[in-house]
Amino acid sequence: MSKLCEKVSVPARYFGGESNLPTPKSEVDVRFCMCVSDTYEVGMSNLGVRILYFLINSMDNVVCERCFAPWFDYQDYLKENNQQLCSLESQTPLNQFDFVGFSMQYELCYSNVFQMLELANIPVLSKDRNDNHPFVVAGGPCAVNLEPMADYLDFIFVGDGETPWPKIIKDWQKMKATTSKKDFLSYVDKTYSCIYVPSLHPVEYVGEKVAKPMDFVIKKNTEKDLDSIFAPTTQLVPTIEIVHDRAVVELSRGCANGCRFCQAGFIYRPVRERSQRQVVEICQQLLANTGYNEVSLNSLSAGDYSTLSQLVQDLKPVCQKYNARLGLPSLRVDSFKGDFVSENRKSSLTFAPEAGTQRLRDVINKNVTKEDVLSACEQAFNQGYSSVKLYFMIGLPTETMDDVAGIADLAFEIKNLYHKLTKKVLRISVSVATFIPKPFTPFQWEQFATKEDVEAKQMYLKTRLRKGQIGFSYTDYETSLLEAVLARGGRTVGPALYQAYKNGACFDAWTECFNWQRYKDAFDQFGIDVDQIVAQKEEDEVLPWDMIDIGVTKQYLLLEKHRAQQGVATPSCTQKCNGCGLKKQGFCDKSEGNRKL
Repeated sequence: MSKLCEKVSVPARYFGGESNLPTPKSEVDVRFCMCVSDTYEVGMSNLGVRILYFLINSMDNVVCERCFAPWFDYQDYLKENNQQLCSLESQTPLNQFDFVGFSMQYELCYSNVFQMLELANIPVLSKDRNDNHPFVVAGGPCAVNLEPMADYLDFIFVGDGETPWPKIIKDWQKMKATTSKKDFLSYVDKTYSCIYVPSLHPVEYVGEKVAKPMDFVIKKNTEKDLDSIFAPTTQLVPTIEIVHDRAVVELSRGCANGCRFCQAGFIYRPVRERSQRQVVEICQQLLANTGYNEVSLNSLSAGDYSTLSQLVQDLKPVCQKYNARLGLPSLRVDSFKGDFVSENRKSSLTFAPEAGTQRLRDVINKNVTKEDVLSACEQAFNQGYSSVKLYFMIGLPTETMDDVAGIADLAFEIKNLYHKLTKKVLRISVSVATFIPKPFTPFQWEQFATKEDVEAKQMYLKTRLRKGQIGFSYTDYETSLLEAVLARGGRTVGPALYQAYKNGACFDAWTECFNWQRYKDAFDQFGIDVDQIVAQKEEDEVLPWDMIDIGVTKQYLLLEKHRAQQGVATPSCTQKCNGCGLKKQGFCDKSEGNRKL
């Protein structure tokens, strides 16, 4: 251990020992390793991972353990000492599990999947695995288009996992003694509509385009009632600080606002609320079981929760009992109320107007006005806040330089508003991301902006904002370009991704680790036409992800695309049913979605 501590900066990342670990089981039939292809601090903050971890561990004779991508120092240590990557709980090598399941939260984590498989001595290509190897599976938001990773995964799970995953594991529990891995893959492919086995569904390509429509459909699993599914009342308390180091309660799933750039807003539909009663109960138990001094309500848009004001009041005595703060991290500008945060520490607040002008906000269906932004800031400033972060995008469809100038204009208006209210110093910063047209959004057919266009807009904002002493940050163009390629690409991209890893690509989401040249060389080697992947798509073109059914129809996405071109906004689902297709499938009992009071 002393040798390890000398070589590795944060050994606690790899050996567990957290509070609230499940009780070890004497008899185990199935072992599942929950993997996140990022560091411990990032992966431990994911709520979906926490839910499935405790759910699977609640099953008889089944154990779920964890593994996270090792940082370079521990990676080198394992190689130098001829050791394999192991789970945190029992230090069991990953290749001895029945399932190695990756939670794919963002595209730039793909290279770490290769790293973890190689360190675990598991063949990277699915075709090279046999009955002596675990099933390598994946889920999470990226599952709606994992075609670039199709050659490396045995099966892909699409949608909510609470109901199907225990059934899948029980199936293997009964069948593993008499069933080959190949036969089990055929079984789950036929039995579960939410499971995609790429090896059983070949896809033809011409260049980077799918040659013809697929003859199969994978249907996203949607849990209708959050109150009736598993929700952990405890969570692991790490021995080191993680990114979101607090108790977390899921308030709702889905979002009713329909921002046209937002993939999560479409793939997580419909809106489903956890009942107010259950939220309070879970908060109480989590704070009692963990000792955290903050509890956060997790949601895509917490301000849209139907009884948020009453819930905040009901949670006040709970937070007072445990001397804890209440966090609402996903408040939209138009739902911000000063009394929601009046008792919190006066740290920085974050607002996301997304675009600099009302015209462009209408195009992207961000139904907030400049007045909403200024009103929210004024309320925050009156509560004592002296720091505000603003998030925008550039490269949006129909964007002009007037829209970009509007970003700076709005930042200056907020700064002037603050100085009218107080003579104190305001810390204000603007962060600008490059828009990526993602699958299952109305903008999935749009092109990704050129480097010249993006960098000209970044330089304009940098110059203007610096003069006003406003902080400015932006994403590197090549990082966004790679994300666009991975989000929109098909199976043809797969071999180049593994080659990029061999070239040294790893931890691509980390600025200090990303190197575009590694990918460019790999794309060139395999003849991948990056420009074609990120180019504008024809409306009748077969897209690599067309076999996935998320419940929202393609016709609705096209309708929203055309409304965007006309600059016409669409109201929230809480105001009226806009006909996205989910209601016809029985998921929305009312126009405002499934709500629990």
